[in-house]
Amino acid sequence: MKKLTWLLLLAMSCSYAQTSVGRIDFTAKIANRNSDTLMIRGANKFNKIIILDKKGTFSTSFEGPKGFYQFSDKQEVSNLFLKPGDDIKLTMDAAQFDETIVYTGKGADENNFLAQSALRDETFQNEAFTKGPEEFEKLLAAKQKFESEAIENGLYDKDFKEAYKKSMLKSNEYAKMEYDNNQKMNSLGGKPSPTFDYENHAGGKTKLSDLKGKYVYLDMWATWCAPCRMEIPYLQKIEKEFHGKNVVFVSISIDAAKDHDKWKKFVTDKQLGGIQLIADKDWNSEFVTSYNITGIPRFILIDPNGNVVDANASRPSSGDLEGQLNALLK
Repeated sequence: MKKLTWLLLLAMSCSYAQTSVGRIDFTAKIANRNSDTLMIRGANKFNKIIILDKKGTFSTSFEGPKGFYQFSDKQEVSNLFLKPGDDIKLTMDAAQFDETIVYTGKGADENNFLAQSALRDETFQNEAFTKGPEEFEKLLAAKQKFESEAIENGLYDKDFKEAYKKSMLKSNEYAKMEYDNNQKMNSLGGKPSPTFDYENHAGGKTKLSDLKGKYVYLDMWATWCAPCRMEIPYLQKIEKEFHGKNVVFVSISIDAAKDHDKWKKFVTDKQLGGIQLIADKDWNSEFVTSYNITGIPRFILIDPNGNVVDANASRPSSGDLEGQLNALLK
């Protein structure tokens, strides 16, 4: 299941053209870090890479306008609201990413609100998506009421408030869409999987029926998808751990036909393992639409008889996949 926070990342990833550019200071102290680099992205292709210094701190200053940004440690992504004159200090434990984010310094209030909002989204998603439609609607309405009051009553930047309120409405619509999608995916459990017959990077074509007798872990991805690429090292680790066992790992790219050569080169250059396939009509491929795939990466688990075990399986990076596979293969 995708985090609802992703919509906020998209809806608010804009800066305000009417504001002037000025200095912004950002410092981060991260325990159990996933990487020795952090990346801050913003509107107009703004991209700032921060390298860990000798003191174990990420620290940078840059010129930028007021607006929404994102920071990433190559595994997780979170929202930022920055404006000239801010001096933001972040502390967190990457092993418990959202749960431990705390900001101090000038400009901290809006960013602590965003961090807490991400936690509320996660709690809502974990609870509401297990409920029936009527209960889901009640929980969504309660969430919207709480968020509206919290942003209205807070002493936050005026532009921040307006942008957040707009994105919140879009997020609620997205939540409804994801809930409906999740209900459809759950209905596939135990039923025969839609099938495919796609070009294999190694040559020829591969059908799902060719893999009968083994569990099939499917990775739906594309070369242009940054979150997909972030999963690759974790998938490679899983592939190595379960090598020789009754499970096969299949990656299906939904790259467009014009990017066919790019896909072939990427698979070769990155030495990707498992079975590497490319869908015939990218997003409009029958297999993709049958699973109602509207975002990637997406992972699917199929049993040796070709029936769906999990239409929205755990990501390799989640820490849950090993347990799920071990339970099936014991």
